[in-house]
Amino acid sequence: MADHGLEGFGRTTFTHDGVTRRVLRRGTGPAVIVMSEVPGITPKVLGFAERVAAIGCTAVLPVLFGTPGRDPDPSAHGALRARAYVGSTFLKLCVSREFTLLATGRSSPVVSWLRALAAHEHERCGGPGVGAIGMCVTGGFALAMATDERLLAPVLSQPSLPLPVTAARRRALDISPAELAVVKDRCARGDLRVLGMRFRGDRFVPGERFAALRRELGDAFTAVELDDEDANPDAVMPPHSVVTEHLIDAPGQPTRAALDQVLDLFRTRLLTERPDAPGDGNGS
Repeated sequence: MADHGLEGFGRTTFTHDGVTRRVLRRGTGPAVIVMSEVPGITPKVLGFAERVAAIGCTAVLPVLFGTPGRDPDPSAHGALRARAYVGSTFLKLCVSREFTLLATGRSSPVVSWLRALAAHEHERCGGPGVGAIGMCVTGGFALAMATDERLLAPVLSQPSLPLPVTAARRRALDISPAELAVVKDRCARGDLRVLGMRFRGDRFVPGERFAALRRELGDAFTAVELDDEDANPDAVMPPHSVVTEHLIDAPGQPTRAALDQVLDLFRTRLLTERPDAPGDGNGS
């Protein structure tokens, strides 16, 4: 692919607690917050957002890092520039106070800003509530955002934080105990369904982490775990990005089935369920 010129995407900003970030938007209908993986909002992340818009939702993409539309594939800018871009983006995350890469028992501070964005978009777009998908370093953010009852459809795609550099961190979730208790209560009440996705061989998303999600969330958590052989072999990195870089977009492919499952969750929770159903999250 080549760089995406952001055609078809509206551009605005959102400010909360003194922090202003750029936001891309596409579509109409209930909002889905799309949080990109490293190194940022790539052409394939934008392609996923287009699919969200196509089902009748508004895809809302906060610019958390990187250059929106830039293609990280070496074929676009050369291998050296591609490595430098990804490396510099990750380095900025490492030193940022907004992202917690290693600590356990807490959420990244940026989650508060994302919750405020979701509340703003719900008011703007309407509908029974909001959906959210996080990918890689943002993968767990959708779970922490679900302390707000307006969030009805959280998707954790390859949730990679805290980085699994120790045995304890392999089974840890990037959410505080107090926030997890709120999410667990929503799950127990039947108010929330959580979808998680990973490749089984992904060293950034160990099986112990999904085991912890099953233990904590019970039947409200649905795990989609794919074999490494299911990943797009043309991707430049080992199997990791389920609905973007490693997607094989063809009927019958496991990654395409995973993508369809994500869209079905958004469709069911945001477009077809009764507005007065339990857990509508209207805050009234």
